Amino acid sequence: MLAAKRSLFVWSSSAQRQAVQPLPAMALAKLSKVLISDSLDPCCREILQAGGLQVLEKPNLSKEELLTQVKDCDVLIVRSATKVTTDVIRAAERLQVIGRAGTGVDNVDVEAATRKGILVMNTPAGNSLSAAELTCGMIMSLARQIPQAAASMKEGKWDRKKFMGMELQGKTLGILGLGRIGREVATRMQSFGMKTIGYDPIILPEESATFGVQQLPLEQIWPLCDFITVHTPLLPSTTGLLNDSTFAKCRQGVQVVNCARGGIVDEGALLRALQSGQCAGAALDVFTQEPPRDRDLVNHPNVICCPHLGASTQEAQSRCGKEIALQIVDVAKGKALVGMVNGQALSSAFAPQTKPWITLAKALGLLLRTMAKQVNGSIQVSTLGEPLQNAGNYLTPAVVTGLLAGAAQKDVNLVNGLLLAQEAGLKVTSVHSNKVPELSSDTGLLQVALLGSPCRAVGSVQGSTPVLQELNGATFKQLVPLAGTLLIYRAKASNPSTLSAVIELLGKAGVQLQSYQSSSAVGGEEWSVVGLSSALQNLSELKQLVKEAFQLTV
Repeated sequence: MLAAKRSLFVWSSSAQRQAVQPLPAMALAKLSKVLISDSLDPCCREILQAGGLQVLEKPNLSKEELLTQVKDCDVLIVRSATKVTTDVIRAAERLQVIGRAGTGVDNVDVEAATRKGILVMNTPAGNSLSAAELTCGMIMSLARQIPQAAASMKEGKWDRKKFMGMELQGKTLGILGLGRIGREVATRMQSFGMKTIGYDPIILPEESATFGVQQLPLEQIWPLCDFITVHTPLLPSTTGLLNDSTFAKCRQGVQVVNCARGGIVDEGALLRALQSGQCAGAALDVFTQEPPRDRDLVNHPNVICCPHLGASTQEAQSRCGKEIALQIVDVAKGKALVGMVNGQALSSAFAPQTKPWITLAKALGLLLRTMAKQVNGSIQVSTLGEPLQNAGNYLTPAVVTGLLAGAAQKDVNLVNGLLLAQEAGLKVTSVHSNKVPELSSDTGLLQVALLGSPCRAVGSVQGSTPVLQELNGATFKQLVPLAGTLLIYRAKASNPSTLSAVIELLGKAGVQLQSYQSSSAVGGEEWSVVGLSSALQNLSELKQLVKEAFQLTV
């Protein structure tokens, strides 16, 4: 299902466990090849090439051609013409990033991209001014019938009486959606003396008041407006936002502008309202089907139409091309991540102060899965301490990538981890508490637990090093760095012969012991963590000496 970025309207172990492969430091592998499948400003290509990326420009591809060209590309950049469907995403074997040079992403199947772990990005500010200015031009054109009068003149007529207009001074403009474009429209039309009212369930009334918009419930907005303009994404909750029912509630002679997305205004209902006189005029830059096949609405004398020109200015095209190129280069170089439509947890993976926490979360998830043999049921991720108060939103997906690493049929990363966990039947919850042991108060703790079992791991970050502090209730005497290949076993406490036997086994296997830490005793048993130069090929001999043993590579 095609989706948009901003939900603006909420109207809604085992016999022999081998070492697990290292977790990637980043959720994205190296980006090298970029396909641009729509016409973009040349600066987009130039910036990408200067950033060390190979660029292939192929505008106006057929669907079959796109399926072929995208196969070996790491990045796909589009405007609105290219439809990035499930088929395209399935065919893109290497694709890691889809960049939309513009705001709306209803031409991208975001759900399918997320499922495959593909990051979707846009440039939400790139065309805001151009779209806002077009909207204002549409309002003025409706008020004075400028396009109709100009067409009449070209036909050789001089009909002054036919095109009697109205002043905008004192008229009420209803703005549905008060994001970047909506607020730009508001401030511009206020300069014409219009009263601006609006609705947006995300923007607080106190915030909209700062740019001169009084927020009201929708039911109060309909009968008050002389003009209504929509600036929402196309979502199930906004499809047909203006329909037969809402038109009936509007002031007779209301005029409607849609420069956002086709389908927000029910085109059949709009035509009926125009024919009855309930709606005096409409200005449309977008349509449910583009170009529209049904010409009744386009040909209506009180309708002004444009062929989706909202972002069609030199400035907007240059800005969007430049912004998406810079965003892609930053991702490729691991510098920053902005303009995310999905995979918000990835942004934290690029921040230096959170990178080690992401690594810790992945490692604890991997440790829990390896120890538990099979993970099912409920997983609880707990962040402890004030420094981690808002960290659950990125550490929880990171834990899941460790839990599912190597076990899922699909590649797991910070983009698709939570979705794949849900599909695997895992219930993952995140909780936070400011209470934390005094020794960890400056950094905080991360705890991952498999509910209904004793499996629980607690870790933290010391400097920039992820460390294990506790395993199944046993606290380590010295913090355990979670790096490299680790052999972890549970055995009878205070038994030096066990470590001697382990050292002997390592010697026979040609594996070096690089570090050793042990935990406090719980129930007469203790955990030991041994850092290895490489993974042991077989743990069967060791398992005869201890209660439990496994190894993993972080």
